[in-house]
Amino acid sequence: MATRKQDPSLVVIQLSGGNDYLNTIVPYNDGEYYDYRPTVNIDQDSVLPIDDNYGFNSNMAPIKELYDQGKVAVINGIGYPNPNRSHFRSMDIWHTAEPNDVATEGWLGRATRDIDPTGENVLTAVNFGRGLPRALGVRGVPVASVGNLETYGLFPDLKDSTLRKYALEAFAKMYGGERGKDPVMDFLGQTGMDALKGADLLRTALDKYSSNVEYAADPIAQSLNDVAKVMFADLGTRIFYTQQGSYDTHSGELTTHAKLIGEVSTGVADFYDDLKEHERENDTVIVMFSEFGRRIKDNGSGTDHGSGGVAFVIGGSVKGGMYGEYPSLKAENQLEGDLQFNNDFRSTYSTVLDKWLHLDAAPIVNGQFEQFDFIANGTNGSNGK
Repeated sequence: MATRKQDPSLVVIQLSGGNDYLNTIVPYNDGEYYDYRPTVNIDQDSVLPIDDNYGFNSNMAPIKELYDQGKVAVINGIGYPNPNRSHFRSMDIWHTAEPNDVATEGWLGRATRDIDPTGENVLTAVNFGRGLPRALGVRGVPVASVGNLETYGLFPDLKDSTLRKYALEAFAKMYGGERGKDPVMDFLGQTGMDALKGADLLRTALDKYSSNVEYAADPIAQSLNDVAKVMFADLGTRIFYTQQGSYDTHSGELTTHAKLIGEVSTGVADFYDDLKEHERENDTVIVMFSEFGRRIKDNGSGTDHGSGGVAFVIGGSVKGGMYGEYPSLKAENQLEGDLQFNNDFRSTYSTVLDKWLHLDAAPIVNGQFEQFDFIANGTNGSNGK
């Protein structure tokens, strides 16, 4: 297969519900961790060590392998000022990059608009899952939301091509209307026509896809398989979004968290293998985040909402390693029983936007933030900074 330089792509994986930072990147050599977590802890002997102090959860072997190859940046202590322990508000902050006010535009929707200002390609951004995440929501910016790529489309159950043609023509006329008389109907009409166009384009991705990688049957692996199918179909999609959950482990955490973090780790590794097979690993960056971490003390069988979390940036053009400072567990350094965040999530966003997607980050994330150096120089994502 000939090597082709592609426009840089971004894949965002949302770990919904509040992923437990302490049981993901484990401070296995800190006695206070085991004191605070007498039940809900990762056994020291099973941790996959990064160094003498920290290690990956034992169910994250596929990502640990990528880390050992220098392809995973671990972003420690990530969060925002005055943390909010509500799932809805905290996720809204991550989606809009606005911690202080309730914003109306998502950061990735803004990025999509900057990539394609005229909305020429209705598939510049695609969400894999039900509904539309706030991160992608900006008025006038088309985004396709795909629940299942196999069945996605308008009137997919109409097998007769003539009947489907008539149904689609009726749909087009219904949404087309007479332009310019009613702004609401204009908006609905454009949304409908974008959906019509995007559905037919996405239907072509299945026939174009070929791979030797066998993905697991769980939902996150299948979503990442759908991401690969659309990416390799060369439809001009630059931003891909999907999510997994729920990580809201108030009880029974060890079993639930092991399953979820194991599935996403395997899914990401399979997706990375697919990227390599199609020579896209250097053209794609994966960002994996959750709205907050969980409290330092366990509650017997689980953990409650906390603050201070971890994010991951993965890809062939990523300079792997530990970024940011792992928050202290000492009582005097805690925030009301939580880990203190020590780097603003918008620093990670800004780095990805500026150094990878070549966009002006400040208006997208609502300000100037210090950037990391986890994007390797001389790659698709390098801008020489």
